[in-house]
Amino acid sequence: MAVIRGTKPTRAVLIALRRRIKVAQSGHSLLKMKRDGLMIEFFEVLNRARTIRQELVQDFLKSEQRLNMAMAVEGSVAIKSVAFALQKEPSVDLSSRNIMGVVVPKISAEAVHKKMYERGYGIIGTSAAVDEAADAYESLVDKIITAAEVETSLIKLVDDIEKTKRRVNGLEFKVIPDIKDTIRFIGFALEEMDRDNVVRLKKLKSKAVKRAKAEEAAKAAEAAAAQA
Repeated sequence: MAVIRGTKPTRAVLIALRRRIKVAQSGHSLLKMKRDGLMIEFFEVLNRARTIRQELVQDFLKSEQRLNMAMAVEGSVAIKSVAFALQKEPSVDLSSRNIMGVVVPKISAEAVHKKMYERGYGIIGTSAAVDEAADAYESLVDKIITAAEVETSLIKLVDDIEKTKRRVNGLEFKVIPDIKDTIRFIGFALEEMDRDNVVRLKKLKSKAVKRAKAEEAAKAAEAAAAQA
């Protein structure tokens, strides 16, 4: 029996512990619901992360292929010149959203996908291979941003699931059992004290009866002596 240290076996403490165990059991139930909900959300995000990672690899290979083709057609110098022609870099907007109490990032980007005339290089002076390479890398950047949001959310969910599991286990295997053991200990102690009080009262009552009888006998003796 694991009794909470320093606990005094009194009725006031017993009442307080009974209230405390109700709160602990309620908290345990809520945390289990949160843990189960986070697990469902985790597997959904995990499936999404796997899909995005596969798509990310495919987009990367596609972008490399398109870039190699463009360099073969235009030459590395021309490709570097096209790259420096970028006029507006993509802007990333960071915000957050709440998943069952877990704050996860929400990342959105602007100006990633551009029209040909917005890329800064001359359309007439370049081949279609350059346009295809630029389009492929824009799609790749967009996919990287999505993957960053999903994988960061996954990490935060895993971290909070572990914390919630520890709290659930702590309540289930430590806090609640200790409170129950302490309640039983106090109950036994109070019952023992009640029995001791009953025995003490019986003894006091017996003494009082004997004293009363002795007093009555003394009075009767005095009365008899007076009559004699």
